[in-house]
Amino acid sequence: MLDSKTPDGTAMFTSDRAVCPAHAPADHPRIPPQKVGVLLANLGTPDGYDYWSMRRYLNEFLSDRRVIDYSPWLWQPLLQLVILTKRPFTSGANYKTIWNHAKGESPLATITKDQTAKIAETMKARHGDDVMVDYCMRYGNPSTASKVRRMIQEGCQKILFFPLYPQYAGATSATANDEFFRSLRSEKWQPAVRTVPAYFDDPAYIEALAQSVERTWEAMDDKPDLLVTSYHGVPQRYLTEGDPYHCQCQKTTRLLKERLGWADDQIITTFQSLFGPEEWLRPYTVEEVARQAKAGKKKIAVIAPAFSADCIETLEEINEEIRESFEEAGGEQFTYISCLNDDDAHIAALTKVIDENLKGWLD
Repeated sequence: MLDSKTPDGTAMFTSDRAVCPAHAPADHPRIPPQKVGVLLANLGTPDGYDYWSMRRYLNEFLSDRRVIDYSPWLWQPLLQLVILTKRPFTSGANYKTIWNHAKGESPLATITKDQTAKIAETMKARHGDDVMVDYCMRYGNPSTASKVRRMIQEGCQKILFFPLYPQYAGATSATANDEFFRSLRSEKWQPAVRTVPAYFDDPAYIEALAQSVERTWEAMDDKPDLLVTSYHGVPQRYLTEGDPYHCQCQKTTRLLKERLGWADDQIITTFQSLFGPEEWLRPYTVEEVARQAKAGKKKIAVIAPAFSADCIETLEEINEEIRESFEEAGGEQFTYISCLNDDDAHIAALTKVIDENLKGWLD
């Protein structure tokens, strides 16, 4: 039901439950009942692995000043004339190896939809129609702006925005929040909003990680010699400039080790996805797994605690490139532990974080 439109013809409210406010004249636009929106946000995904889909996605991603903060006068010519001429081919080929061909989408899109559906089911059981749960992507589709607009159309006068990054980084959490607030600039009736902080040390999140490791260990007759926690890297410079990401990653690993009851030498922290000429956070995963193999650690497992869902960096980079580096250095047994994805313990942890951040709005 489309009740009222903005000057450009866009529907303001679409809810079937929209009613005319009490004491208002009969011709007053109908307004849906108030509800609270929970908008999950992940990094993003290309629409396809063909050249132009990849180019659009990479252009949006690599043009973000939170991701690449070099001067546009220097960066954009290099990006447009060199990087985006070649990289869409190689990135597209990598995406093709992991693509969900049955659904015509990337694994990240599939998993984020599954996570959203499970969280929505839980919230509906607790709050009925008073809470609306949806998801968006920082880059690509569905865009943040489109989902903010839809929530407002559905009567969400309060929105909790949840970047699905356990550890905070300017290049992930901050840019997701930036895009969310930019989306609000075009809304005539802005909702009240909150953003969810990083949950890198939340006990339920640590418990979900620990359970995933324990399940892997229990299923193996020949246990790994070492657990490698591989986090997405950022330039070393970001740490000295005040970004807390490195410290939060280290704390996640420490808390996981303590929960598992392991010794210090059974688990290490590394960083992957190096890009550009700068020094990034070390040790680099691709180099460290090879060093460990040469040092006698022939059986390792790798987990990626910074990713809430499996994606190109885990399914292709870790499970293919990093695995290859380990095996070429003499490693014999490489085990990748999947991201938490839509595992029940993970959904419970995310729902707990949501409930804590909704306090006062639903009480």
